[in-house]
Amino acid sequence: MTEVRRGRRSAEPRRGRRSVDLRREEILTATLEQVDRLGLAATRIADVAQALGVSPGLVFYHFGTKDALLAEAFGHAVERDLALLDAALARGTEPVDRLRRLLRIYGPTGSAPGWRLWIDAWALALREPVIRTVLRRFNERWNVVFRDVVEAGVAQGAFTCADPASTVARLAALIDGLSVANLVHRSVSRAELHRWVAEEVAAELGLPRDALS
Repeated sequence: MTEVRRGRRSAEPRRGRRSVDLRREEILTATLEQVDRLGLAATRIADVAQALGVSPGLVFYHFGTKDALLAEAFGHAVERDLALLDAALARGTEPVDRLRRLLRIYGPTGSAPGWRLWIDAWALALREPVIRTVLRRFNERWNVVFRDVVEAGVAQGAFTCADPASTVARLAALIDGLSVANLVHRSVSRAELHRWVAEEVAAELGLPRDALS
């Protein structure tokens, strides 16, 4: 899968005065657009370069390999989602409200581009160690945020949970599985997904059945 271009440092074009970081941002954004259209495995350096109207050499100059580009693009997308989650949680007024906000962002909404990317990455990670490493790191970051919300609720007496780490592991697996069932198998409706998750999270944390509806 890996595409590597030798001598790539000489490929940096001399046009424009935009910073390296800005150029990388443009490439990552274009990569995510191509991934959404083609899928992670099928996206090529050439596709990204063509979308930007630049030479493939420029993309190789910044990222070196296709695997590195896809891994950074995935990380870029997840960082965006985590920033949205942090902002939403900061607006939370109390434990149940913060938990409701977390579940709203964690689960698939709309056309679910973020979830389609995660599912795509899971499939690719089976055989691509670079993607697998990045996927594992960001999955743990999501779980840490989830655990923090649960632990804060327990500390404030709003939730009952003897083992937040195990509870979050179970709930994350439930959300992952139901999201695949909804987006891939089409065997679970979006309404069922949200209702079942809300009911199971409430049960795990000692809340009334409809507390998160």
